[in-house]
Amino acid sequence: MQRKKLFNIEGNDDVLQRKMIAGNVTNLFNLNNVKYQWANKLYRLMMENFWIPEKVSLYDDKRCYDELTPSEQNAYDGILSFLVFLDSIQTNNLPNISDYITAPEVNLILAIQTYQEAVHSQSYAYIIESIIPAEKRATIYDRWREDKVLLERNKYIAEIYQKFVDDRNDVNFARVLVANFLLEGLYFYNGFNFFYNLAARSLMIGTADEIKYINRDELTHCVIFSNIIKEIRKERPQFFNDDEIYDMFRKATEQEIAWSNHIIGDQVLGITPQTIEQYTKFMANKRLKEIGLNPIYEGFNETPYKNLEKISDTNGEGNVKGNFFEANVSSYNQSTAVEGWDEI
Repeated sequence: MQRKKLFNIEGNDDVLQRKMIAGNVTNLFNLNNVKYQWANKLYRLMMENFWIPEKVSLYDDKRCYDELTPSEQNAYDGILSFLVFLDSIQTNNLPNISDYITAPEVNLILAIQTYQEAVHSQSYAYIIESIIPAEKRATIYDRWREDKVLLERNKYIAEIYQKFVDDRNDVNFARVLVANFLLEGLYFYNGFNFFYNLAARSLMIGTADEIKYINRDELTHCVIFSNIIKEIRKERPQFFNDDEIYDMFRKATEQEIAWSNHIIGDQVLGITPQTIEQYTKFMANKRLKEIGLNPIYEGFNETPYKNLEKISDTNGEGNVKGNFFEANVSSYNQSTAVEGWDEI
């Protein structure tokens, strides 16, 4: 693959000639002339979705943390450690993807996503500093050094990203796009459910509120990458290897189930190995359908966590709006912002 130029003098910005990758545009942000209208809509929504981590009060969570069972504390700490990794690697790697996207309107929303991933990292730092005892904080960041299951999770996605950085070809780029979609669409959600489960029992409510803001962002990120993949599949039908996509989904699903059982298992009220498997395979099927592929897990058609929908989706009653399980996202700004689109 050839990295796009910062300014391509020979570029042609005609919408009819535009491509998601390997296009020939000037790379100027002419946002009055866009091909991918979904990106324009998503830009408006993402700009409205402005929030500041420190605006969420975690005062009561510090006391509540001491009331968690040892298993709940272990899950809380371990899931935070994994989330720190996910958003760290996204912040670092998204520019590598944007370098090869030749649709300026899509580059624009990828820049917003990069900013949001950095905000998420700050959110986790805020949670850790506000709630975790000082003597335990370093273990959150370094847990992967001792926890082999966590290390394997981190290595799988990091190695796919690094392979493209080291060898920038079509095959590796296709894998990066799918890996990114898996990270945004599958890897976060058992962890998010853990925090919502605690909140449903009136535990760690501030943390759950913080996670809801992050959750809304991640849903928009899923929309970005599902659309990028679908557009490339239309423009270059042979670019992706469907068998490899299915293999990556199976691997990611297996790892997500193994990790969730490892860190949560059957030690947290309201979550079991059975619900973890059902939910993860349900989400994998859902994400495959979002990129135009058939589901691979027969019979896994609904979430076992319907009781958490009210926690994750306030249905317009609070500051965060959206349907967590259906990924219909709407605005949740903490302050006045530009008008956005109600639905994507």
